[in-house]
Amino acid sequence: MDTAPPIAAAPPAGVPVTLRKLYFVRFAFAAVWAALLFATADTLGPLSTTLLLVYPLFDVGAAIVDVRSARANGGPAGPLYANIAISSLTVLALALAATSGIPAVLRVWGAWAVTAGIVQLVAGAVRRRLGGQWPMIVSGAISTLAGISFVTRAGADDPSLGSLAGYAFLGGVFFLASAVRLTRGTRSPARREV
Repeated sequence: MDTAPPIAAAPPAGVPVTLRKLYFVRFAFAAVWAALLFATADTLGPLSTTLLLVYPLFDVGAAIVDVRSARANGGPAGPLYANIAISSLTVLALALAATSGIPAVLRVWGAWAVTAGIVQLVAGAVRRRLGGQWPMIVSGAISTLAGISFVTRAGADDPSLGSLAGYAFLGGVFFLASAVRLTRGTRSPARREV
């Protein structure tokens, strides 16, 4: 009698490769974006406003790439569509909030971090069989908590955008961790880590 644990069916080969590349790109983008925002974190000028709008726009683009990959390989795309809608609305909300000041921006960003974090957590849980998703699940949970803190910080005496730079960089680190785990998973298909 064979007592080896059952091995889950391997996901289509294109999904982990696409996700791995996408996650590496997302890490690089987040690192550069965070550095630029941190340099302008004390004021809400044209550069910082542009950066604030570019981040969720990049998120929309990344989710579209992710949806195409998921659909081509028969994977779940529902949470990704939710992410596209949420991030698109966030761009508009941030454009309006930027006219009111940093506290308004922090409130909008906080609401986005909460909702996007929940979506990321769900997407990671649904994709567990692909491997490399635990960092995404943890990142989603942290994003939700960070969003609440942004809303709270909006009421501070001297609010700053610096915490958003730290949030983006940490999110990028989680994308990097997932990319590395997916790289390990594609090298040893018999053992897929979550």
